[in-house]
Amino acid sequence: MIYGAYGFTGRLIAEEAVARGLRPVLAGRDAVRLAEVADRLGLSHRAVALDDAAGLRGALEGCGAVIHAAGPFAETSAAMAEACIASRTHYLDITGEPAVFAALRAAGPRAVAAGVALLPGCGFDVVPTDCLAAMVAARCPEAERLTLAFAGIDTPSRGTLRTAARNLDAAPLVRRAGRLEPRSGRLSTRLDFGDGPRRVIATTWGDLETAWDSTGIPDIEVFMAPAPATAALMRLPGPLRRIAARLALSERALARLPEGPDAATRRTARARLFARAEGPGGAVAEARLEVCEPYAFTARSAVEIARRVLAGPAPRGYRTPSQAFGKGLVLDIPGSRLLE
Repeated sequence: MIYGAYGFTGRLIAEEAVARGLRPVLAGRDAVRLAEVADRLGLSHRAVALDDAAGLRGALEGCGAVIHAAGPFAETSAAMAEACIASRTHYLDITGEPAVFAALRAAGPRAVAAGVALLPGCGFDVVPTDCLAAMVAARCPEAERLTLAFAGIDTPSRGTLRTAARNLDAAPLVRRAGRLEPRSGRLSTRLDFGDGPRRVIATTWGDLETAWDSTGIPDIEVFMAPAPATAALMRLPGPLRRIAARLALSERALARLPEGPDAATRRTARARLFARAEGPGGAVAEARLEVCEPYAFTARSAVEIARRVLAGPAPRGYRTPSQAFGKGLVLDIPGSRLLE
């Protein structure tokens, strides 16, 4: 099942699944919008709301796994995960929200008892960064600090922007000595993704949880290369920046934006990622990765992980992408290559 199949990313996942020879059941709350996508792809569909616990369990009947693509996941993931545990259906999602990973980790023992996999972050959030983190950690086994960064989300979807709007007034988080805390000091630095240094800004990304799970490194920070519009906002004074961001992320403003990157962009754009692990005595390991356009990557990786889960045996309980399928998972997604 693909839940949220009529959203921008949900549609891409459904189209990729069909292209890979799968016949998913499409699901979501809006029956009319759902039927439009299902009819176009020749798939069956089931309309059900996330707050209908019994209906959701019934809709999952006969499905081996669900790709949950309806965000913001802080509001939606718990209901779907509970339904999956109750119905013994493997749970996958495409979140990048740290709190969601923490909540699903806590639900891990119940999922193990039910024989269910909990696999959040099956898209660009966070497959590439999680795998890259595991790669550099393996080369710097006593690492104490991990820096991750990504570049390439230049046309975020409306769903991504809605999630960003929820965290507008929150300071970016970092992990220090194993604990999450607000970042203090400078919010930007310069990193080289393989094409020369560029400015990046601190962000709250799912790897603050997943990289901790995958590597055990106690200090973790994540940066992103801002899209042009974001970079322009960052140059404004703090109070003015917040006002401008609220206006830009209002529902009225979002309705005027494209749903996400167009087909040509998804075919041709690339994203780059950076990871550096630092250990005692000056030990350093760095790696750089290039992947296809982030939304195209999400569709490809979510479907690939679903295919592996359905082929079995699926891991039981909570796992990060690299824990479930190894640090080389990202290189099995078409368009991915290491740059080192």
